[in-house]
This record gives sequence, structure tokens and C-alpha cells, in this order.
Amino acid sequence: MPLIIPNDLPAAETLQRENIFTMHEGRAVTQDIRPLKIVIVNLMPTKIATETQLARVLANSPLQVELTLLTMDTHESKNISQEHMEAFYKTIDEVKSDRFDGMILTGAPVEQLPFEEVDYWKELTEIFDFARDSVYSSIFICWGAQAALYYHYGIEKHMLEKKVFGIFREKVVRPLNPLMRGFDETFYAPHSRHTEVLREDILAHPELRILAESPEAGPHILSTENGRQIFILGHQEYDKDTLAIEYFRDVEKGRDIGVPENYFEDDDPKKEPVFRWRSHASLLFSNWLNYYVYQATPYNINEIKGE
Repeated sequence: MPLIIPNDLPAAETLQRENIFTMHEGRAVTQDIRPLKIVIVNLMPTKIATETQLARVLANSPLQVELTLLTMDTHESKNISQEHMEAFYKTIDEVKSDRFDGMILTGAPVEQLPFEEVDYWKELTEIFDFARDSVYSSIFICWGAQAALYYHYGIEKHMLEKKVFGIFREKVVRPLNPLMRGFDETFYAPHSRHTEVLREDILAHPELRILAESPEAGPHILSTENGRQIFILGHQEYDKDTLAIEYFRDVEKGRDIGVPENYFEDDDPKKEPVFRWRSHASLLFSNWLNYYVYQATPYNINEIKGE
């Protein structure tokens, strides 16, 4: 089944070149089926790249998925045209009376700031409350996961002496969890962050489960028992070249940045990155859509209630 995307969204051309089945909104409304309504809160400055990454992993499913893109009303995005934002994005005030089967909230390059000093923190907490009451299952990614863990559970983030940057081998620690179905015992995931959430702080909350973790990068995928909240502390959705773009950008700006670990062939930045996390990224989001959204959310979307 196709991924339903707004007409003329830039991601559509890329996805079509990759033979990923998409459908424009105009055609979707003629089909007698209720698609899963997924809202993406895109906090990344690279809006179009992030839209494409998430659309790609959500499209690898037999389910029909309709995307809504959300942005912060209290923060101006500087790396994207205002025309793009006005054409494709809504704000929380425009959707607060709606219900969604699922939500994905991305990371943001603000991790070294205290949460309350982020200029859109108050609006973000409104989105967290909205998700708890009006979304059946939510995925929070990287800084977004840290922010949600802090807001909902009081779990602090901690600065790292050295940035976690590269591709790390993760071990599945709860193989029977539906989100981990079909996973190998170990898999790879990209990480790019200056902060961490401590394992012992997570374990202090019995309502949280660590599903996958790495000795080097720490906890990676967490979930509540019922799957209404899922936290991904890495970037399973990243493209092959995302870390390379980040690395060479920082090198060009003269920043103190190490070569991303286990990423380039032979750890040589003159060689190609090795794309070793794509299949598990697709599986992760397909499992989420199937087990925690499609099979759990009510057919009448207005019956979705808070936890």
C-alpha cells in the first residue's frame, strides 16, 4: 500500500526514483479505506532531507499512511524557504482538535542547551501533552527522545566528554518485544550527539523498557510496556551520507570533530560510507506501524484517548 503525501512535496520525486510507492492526496481520497494518520514534528534544520528519510521508512509497509507535517510556531526555520513551510507544514494550534494514530518527533541541534532554554520549549511541551491525549503511539528521536524522557519522567540528559559519532553495533535485549520482531541479535545504528541518558536513570522507572543498547553508545531503543511511547536515542532513519555531510561540514568550519566511527570503509573519510543499518531501519518502523499503530489504534480515530 502507498504512502500518502501532500501534493508537490519535494520528497515525492526522490521516493519515485527509488521505486517507493507513493500516492498524492487527491487520488487517496477516492479509495474506500481509512489510512493511518501519522503526524511528523520536524525539528531538524534540514527539513526536506528529514521529510524524505522518514517518508522512506514509513513507505516500506503494506499499510496506507497519510502524513501531516508539523513545525514550531514560536521558532523560525532559517534553512528552508518560508514558501515550503507555508505550503506543507501546520502548527499545533491547527491540529489540536485532531486525532492521530501515530506521531514521530525528530531530534534537533539544541542538545547542549538546558531544555527550558530552548526557545520553543513551551510549545514543545504542548505537543507532548497533545501526543499523550490525542495520539495512540509516539516515536521520539535523539534529542526529541531526551526531551520527552525529561518532560514525562524527569530523566536528565548528561554532557559527554567526547561526542558519540558514528555507526555502533546494538544488541537486542528484549527479542520478544513486538518492536524487535525479525531483528537479528545485533544490528547497527547511527548516532550523532553530545549528550546521553544514563542507563540507571531509565531503569529507575519500571514503566520503561530498554529494547536495544550498545556498550559504546548506551541505550538506543526504549519503550513503555504498551508501546504508546517509544524513544530512539540514535538516528535509525538516517541516509547513507548523512553523517558524511555532517562530518565534512564541521571539518570545513574548522570544528574539532573526529572521523565518525565504523562508518567510512576502513575508517578512511576518502572512501565511501558503508550502509549497514538500512534494513533494520525499515523493519523498526514497519513493526511500529503494524504492531503499535495499525493493530492497536481504534478504527474510529476519534475514539483515541490518553493513557
